[in-house]
Amino acid sequence: MRAERNNLAEMIAQAQGKKPASLVIRNVSIFNLITGKIQRGDIALCGDRIAGVGGPYRGERELDGTGLTAVPGFIDAHVHVESSMVTPFEFERCVLPHGVTTAICDPHELANVAGTRAIDYFLECARRMCMDLRIQICSCVPSTSLETAGAVLGAEELRRYAAEPLSCGLAEFMNVPGILTEDPEVLAKLELFRNRVDGHCPQLTGKALDACLAAGVRNCHESHSLAEAEEKLARGMQVLIREGSVARNLDALLPLITVGNSPFLCFCTDDRNPLDIAETGHLDHLIARAISGGADPLAVYRVACWSPAVHFGLSDRGLIVPGRRADLVLLSDLERCQVAKVLKDGVVVDEQRFAARGVPPDPSQFLNTIRCGEVSAEQFQVHSTRSRTPVIGIRPLSLLTDFLEQDLPLVDGCKPFLPQEDIAKIAVLERHGRNGNIAVGFVKGFGMKSGAIASSVGHDSHNLCTVGVSEEDMALAVNALRETGGGFSVAVNGRVLDLLPLPVGGLLSCHDFETVAEELRRIHAAVKATGCPLETPFLQLAFLPLPVIPSLRITDRGIVDVEKFAFVAP
Repeated sequence: MRAERNNLAEMIAQAQGKKPASLVIRNVSIFNLITGKIQRGDIALCGDRIAGVGGPYRGERELDGTGLTAVPGFIDAHVHVESSMVTPFEFERCVLPHGVTTAICDPHELANVAGTRAIDYFLECARRMCMDLRIQICSCVPSTSLETAGAVLGAEELRRYAAEPLSCGLAEFMNVPGILTEDPEVLAKLELFRNRVDGHCPQLTGKALDACLAAGVRNCHESHSLAEAEEKLARGMQVLIREGSVARNLDALLPLITVGNSPFLCFCTDDRNPLDIAETGHLDHLIARAISGGADPLAVYRVACWSPAVHFGLSDRGLIVPGRRADLVLLSDLERCQVAKVLKDGVVVDEQRFAARGVPPDPSQFLNTIRCGEVSAEQFQVHSTRSRTPVIGIRPLSLLTDFLEQDLPLVDGCKPFLPQEDIAKIAVLERHGRNGNIAVGFVKGFGMKSGAIASSVGHDSHNLCTVGVSEEDMALAVNALRETGGGFSVAVNGRVLDLLPLPVGGLLSCHDFETVAEELRRIHAAVKATGCPLETPFLQLAFLPLPVIPSLRITDRGIVDVEKFAFVAP
């Protein structure tokens, strides 16, 4: 208690200028997110807190802020670190220099592979990291009963995390049918985290939306249209505007970003790969795009900094005012969000700061998680007596799919590929060693003329998934992943063209993010040999096994009509 009083006394003395501040950022422009005004002056820091704003102040150390504008640290309101394909320590090396000082993380990708061990691993990483990584507790492992995951987390498994100080609550609750049918297990989870529940409510409307809000769901990052977002907003749901590597909703929701709406909006990336971060940025990219699209900078920076702090109960950050955490981003250009320097807890972010973290938690417990047998080309045949066939229609740069139907000719009782009509086969193979399920269907939109691609990243149960126009190449691509412990593969004409290993849970690399970004660039180039024109083919594939986003999906158990929450015949 004495140390706390001394610290407080020190803060008060430094705020009044009676003592030199720990650090003074001199002659900087300060963007006030309350008034919308920009004030030139000093920012005095006492350790990890802001002691005073305006000044002038004396400092034990000084940082010249001439020509720079200070804004609060950015907060990513919903992110899966696993989609960066690197470990949490590398994730923060990737995003913290882009101004992201806090991230609300859902580790349900690795949790679907390894259960509570994954949550514990992320919590241990968060305790040692520079950035503030808040670990939401995985709500739906698996996401539904329509798939096979590597673990099952019920209310009893989650109970010990209900009071976790590094968590803001329960992660995105995808089992909307479970809420609407008042499933006892679902209700037990909601009770544990009452009114601290993140949502996942694509195209939910009317009384069903009301029911989710009444159940304590507070936000949603799955608004794909302006009308959808406006309805959620009007009902008191925090709308998280997402701009990931596949799901890109900013353009559609841009008119929503006003000063009046800003307290009820946040930005998030959800799933963003390291190549996109390296080439275009993270939340800094999203902020710049929103402003260039015509949104008021005050509204945009509130949405990036202050609104998520309020929404998630992080009252110690989000504004540059005395007493708040010294999470600061110094910009050389406010409207273009060009980051010059980042301070986390009053310390400049650089490689020296990252080196001070020490040795990261060991991820080796998540190796060797591909536990399925070798597959053959024959296992990808689709036997049928009817030509009418459900086909998954993908939408480039969207998570939504279309429920298409097509007459496919029967050849010896089997349905073939139709590459000339952009009809490929898609398969999901259970890889956790539980039942050996294989489901095969058809997909339109990959544009393949030859070969196949395969991935061990298949949201959210992360079974092996493959798409192609050659059964032999599909088998080759899948077997290559079995041997390497997971990742991405490309096979054409009986040869594996490229392989990106992701041995940690079949989701993460052991390399630094710079290496992974280069590997991703290389394997994307290899995919072009199949004829596929998609910008992010593996991420596009990764979401097709997720049976909680309309309209048609495929899991290891079969083809799923998401709106009916039921299987359909291939």
